[in-house]
Formats: sequence, structure tokens, C-alpha cells
Amino acid sequence: MVCLCGVIAGAVGGDGGDDEGDKEKEEEAERERQEAIREAEERRKEKHRKMEEEREKMRQEIRDKYNIKKKEEIQEPQPEEPDNPLMRKKKTPEELAREAEEADQDELTKLKNTIETQVNEIKSQIESKCTLQ
Repeated sequence: MVCLCGVIAGAVGGDGGDDEGDKEKEEEAERERQEAIREAEERRKEKHRKMEEEREKMRQEIRDKYNIKKKEEIQEPQPEEPDNPLMRKKKTPEELAREAEEADQDELTKLKNTIETQVNEIKSQIESKCTLQ
């Protein structure tokens, strides 16, 4: 039989002074984890870049062997994305509220414009049917 008295005592009352140390350890562990993720991502990107270079070298050899001209591809510049989507800047509640308000205003503006155009059409129809004498 195993005694869990120390574990239970630490969970219930415990020392209480280890909270700051635990938080620091957790923060350090999180930083190390994020760094490891970033490094793994960099290694993966480098690996894929090297593989693509090897493929392009093989393609060029085939083109040279069979006298094939390379197709010119126009590559659009890709917008810079954060290295890791988990690392992107979080939006504040104020920013989210502002975006929602802008979207609502867009909807209201569209509705207002459609109503105005319909009213103007009806107005012109009425004016064409009724002439003042």
C-alpha cells in the first residue's frame, strides 16, 4: 500500500510559499516549449526548402537533357504571416467590438442605401403619373 499523505497535504494546505516558484517554473517551461516549437518549425521549413532545391535541380537536368524550356511562372508575393498562428497578436475585446460594430454599420448602410433607391424609384414613378396642372 502506498501512502499519499504528503501529496494530499500539499494539495489541501501545503506550504503555500511555492506558488510563486511554481508560476515561475511554469512560465519558464512554457517559454522553453514555445522556443522548441519555433525551432522545430524552422527546421521543417529548412528541410522543405532543401528538398525543393533538389527537385528543381533534377527538373533542370531533365530540361537540359531534353531541351525543354522552363515555363515562366508569375508568383504573387505572399503576404507575411506570423511564423506560428498560435503566436499571432491577440485582439483585445475593444478591437473585436469595433470590428463587430463596423460590420453592423456596413449592414445598416447597405440597407439604408437600398431603401433610399427604392423610395426614389417610387417617387419618380408617382411624379411621372401625376402631373400638376
